[in-house]
Amino acid sequence: MATASRKIGKVSVLAFEKKLVPSDGYMHGTTWDKRSGHATPLALIEKSVRGTISNRLSKALQDDPAKLDAKVESPNLQTVDVCALGQDQDTLKLSFTLKILSGVEHPSACNNAEFKQSYTKVARAYAEKYNFTELATRYASNIANARFLWRNRVGAENLEVSVKVLSGGSNLTWIFNAAKIPLRSFEANDLNIRELAKHISHALTGQAEFLTLEITAYAQVGKSQEVYPSEELVLDKGNSKSKKSKILYAVNGNAAMHSQKIGNALRTIDTWYPKYEEFETGPIAIEAYGAVTNLGVAYRKPSDKADFYTLFDKYARGDALANEAEEHYVMAVLVRGGVFGESDKE
Repeated sequence: MATASRKIGKVSVLAFEKKLVPSDGYMHGTTWDKRSGHATPLALIEKSVRGTISNRLSKALQDDPAKLDAKVESPNLQTVDVCALGQDQDTLKLSFTLKILSGVEHPSACNNAEFKQSYTKVARAYAEKYNFTELATRYASNIANARFLWRNRVGAENLEVSVKVLSGGSNLTWIFNAAKIPLRSFEANDLNIRELAKHISHALTGQAEFLTLEITAYAQVGKSQEVYPSEELVLDKGNSKSKKSKILYAVNGNAAMHSQKIGNALRTIDTWYPKYEEFETGPIAIEAYGAVTNLGVAYRKPSDKADFYTLFDKYARGDALANEAEEHYVMAVLVRGGVFGESDKE
């Protein structure tokens, strides 16, 4: 029996705008006791250091003992960017805004009217059945647990997240003890997380036109300690000795985190990938192939039929997926946004 997916042709132009839109995160220094008061912008510091050779050396050098000894005895001169709290500061303040939009049932570009009609019907049915509650709860948990602090979260004596609603004339504010909220599960026993999730789900389903949040995190990392803005990807592979080996991100002199890095943390909600319990990696970011680049692993390989395109091509054309988890995963990728058109050359 022919499936519904075989009745609808290819869609070569297909794109979705992202529905979670974070700003860059700006870093300030303050003290824990007066964290809600004055804070000063953190600036990058340039250091030139005389280091040692510690990386693995090439096979050619290893085969030449004289050159190998000379190499490891040489200093490793390098210039790097760093960022640290002031001498009288023990707390990092990171602040950003997050806008949540509705309309995931409408592609921003689609050149197949029949596909668009089928997908819109499926997306509306998903919203009606689940109200985006599962996704919203997981996004709210990642806001409350300060996952977006990344390395700055590790070893902090105290962690606090303040969330304020900026849109609609609201004065709602929630305060979370981020250290008490787990990173590996989304059980949402916290009443405030459920309340925040309700507002996020209302925005995703269109019950509210949009939602804008102001999010401020405080991490007591220790007096004068180093903190970690985003690192810039250096595409120039030249070997000039005057070139920095590490370049950090700043906006108008204020150390900052990329909006993309914050967005990656907020969408780290995928616990539905194959063998989740076996791998013990924990939640991973919502990606089409479940790629985790720092581990060199993709958890949703096309060969396993668990990747986004395999599931989406069935779901959007009206075929049922195997379980609720696959539906949540597909809709989370669409909330992330992207270009998903099929090749029309095959």
